[in-house]
Amino acid sequence: MIEQLNAIDKELLLAINGFNCAYADSAMWLLSGAGAYLLMALMFLYLSAKHGWRQALMILLMLALTITLADQVSSGLIKPLVCRLRPTHDAEIGGLIHLVNGYKGGPYGFVSSHAANAFGAAALIALLFRDLRVTAAVMLWAAAVSYSRMYLGVHYMGDIIGGAVVGALSACVIYGFLKFLFQKRKFSVNYSRKDASLMSISIIANIVVLLIVAIFFDV
Repeated sequence: MIEQLNAIDKELLLAINGFNCAYADSAMWLLSGAGAYLLMALMFLYLSAKHGWRQALMILLMLALTITLADQVSSGLIKPLVCRLRPTHDAEIGGLIHLVNGYKGGPYGFVSSHAANAFGAAALIALLFRDLRVTAAVMLWAAAVSYSRMYLGVHYMGDIIGGAVVGALSACVIYGFLKFLFQKRKFSVNYSRKDASLMSISIIANIVVLLIVAIFFDV
């Protein structure tokens, strides 16, 4: 069963990585970088801060703890425990991978830290806003970031799914704990429908802007 799943993972990875072009190289490289967070992060901070500094600090604490937990569990615990080689370090298919900027990543890829961090942030935002538009937009964003890791040849689909689970669980744990903690102090997180609209627009805009910048960005 495991061997069959590994074979499927490798075939899917080679199909995604093999469907490449110069524009896609640039777009996926940008989606895999810090710029994938910029616009939505700025809007998230603005919407949180406009409701007061206490809410802003609480949100920042939630976000920092979620990403820290997701990253530590994925990179600090699971990767060295499982030791599953990245596609770029796999002797069987490594030579078939289309590399962008010569990027190979570290030796181990399960689970994907990028996917864990992205889906952790996405799940936390979805829990905070509880709005269908925001949830759909932020999950699309997390999926795009995760897809870029497969396109770049540094993660299998299994790595991405594992990372997404780690990230979502991390967000639920941190959200539940801090929500319980602050409820005792009669503190709540509130976003309006207008806030939700602005947030969902900024998330989609973040993706669109990167895709446009990629036209002029040469890797």
